[in-house]
Amino acid sequence: MKKLAYILSTALLCCPCALHAQIEEEEYDDDSVVETTVSDDENDGNEGNEEEITMPESMSDADLDSLLMLYSTNTYLQVDNNCDLPNINPVYEKQEYIDRLRRLPTIMEMPYNDVVQTFIDRYSGRLRRTVSIMLGAQNFYMPIFEQALESYGIPLELKYLPIIESALNPNAVSHAGAAGLWQFMLGTGRQYGLEVNSLVDERRDPILSSYAAAHYLKDLYRIFGDWSLVIAAYNCGPENINKAIRRAGGERDYWQIYPYLPRETRGYVPGFIAANYIMNYYCEHNICPMLTNLPVKTDTIIVNRDVHFEQVAQVLGISISQIKELNPQYRKQIVNGNNKPSAIRLPMEYINAFIDNQDSIFAYRTNELLTKRSEVEVNEPAPVVRKTSYRSRRGKSRSSSRGRNVTVRKGDTLSQIAARNHTTVAKLRRLNGIKGNNIRSGKKLRVR
Repeated sequence: MKKLAYILSTALLCCPCALHAQIEEEEYDDDSVVETTVSDDENDGNEGNEEEITMPESMSDADLDSLLMLYSTNTYLQVDNNCDLPNINPVYEKQEYIDRLRRLPTIMEMPYNDVVQTFIDRYSGRLRRTVSIMLGAQNFYMPIFEQALESYGIPLELKYLPIIESALNPNAVSHAGAAGLWQFMLGTGRQYGLEVNSLVDERRDPILSSYAAAHYLKDLYRIFGDWSLVIAAYNCGPENINKAIRRAGGERDYWQIYPYLPRETRGYVPGFIAANYIMNYYCEHNICPMLTNLPVKTDTIIVNRDVHFEQVAQVLGISISQIKELNPQYRKQIVNGNNKPSAIRLPMEYINAFIDNQDSIFAYRTNELLTKRSEVEVNEPAPVVRKTSYRSRRGKSRSSSRGRNVTVRKGDTLSQIAARNHTTVAKLRRLNGIKGNNIRSGKKLRVR
């Protein structure tokens, strides 16, 4: 699901109208599932109008394939062969659904209506297999969600928000670019302290993203003071909620502003109510949870150098898929310890082995796996040798010879000067216009 692109700042908490919304009014998601529900007017017996309901992306049938690809699903979840419930989705009277929702131990109200029923029917019908997997996967994630929500004083029933956000898939990415269990948009995640760059995307970190989501929900509650409006704003942004309130004449009841909300958000709160329902009443719909073998305890190692998952996997003998599952925030399987001290999560049994073998880990195929060079030599072009013609060289030689002079030393004779300069007395006389052998000390003579 999509989020607010620019999240709350302290200055904007008192002026939510100034916030930018993540989706425009009445925006339609081509990738979403649209269903039609028909409401009957019980007072006059006339058939109501058909309404299109835009389902969250997590409620599409394709999402089952994503869940089945997860390492945790393949490794720690398995079908309960002892569960012999018939694969039949029973239908109950309206009052039964109302009573079940009323019995849920929640602060938030969980009202029933035809829209909520549409979502319950989808979870208990077409998405039965997905619900079965999520019931098993919740053993991994619900303790994390509950701890984060509790730390911010958030109602614990909001732990089911990732059900409609991501179907409990930490690697989920929406067509709009939202990522992780809580489906943070890039800007929102950064506003709430989640680092995102080419190597790291902390929106996919189950722990960090859960605390960021709890913080975000707390800020939204300061604006609206109503949890139904809060989770609607989590989907479409406070500006769209305020716009709907104005169009509804100041009404602040979600169900009264419902017609003025973007189509996707109209289904968001009913979907959330249905998620709470199905995660508590799955047995009543003959859904068998996947059996869970919880993974071994884990811990983190802080590294101050870059390290590739394959270096760790090969030296320690651990599955690279397990490392990826435990560290979904690292986008390229590289822990960027050179940038800042960074954590890599491993099963507890491998922690001491990492410490004892870290030199071997960092040295394993470093040049192949970590290809960023720290220093390179520039390939300088070879010097160009310029060729000169024979005539040019000859002219240069003649010019050089023409310009050579020497000074006559005291006691010098023409014979001595000629011998020193590899010439003859006759040439000296001709070049300098000398007749006889007399020369004066200090005089300049041309020797070539």
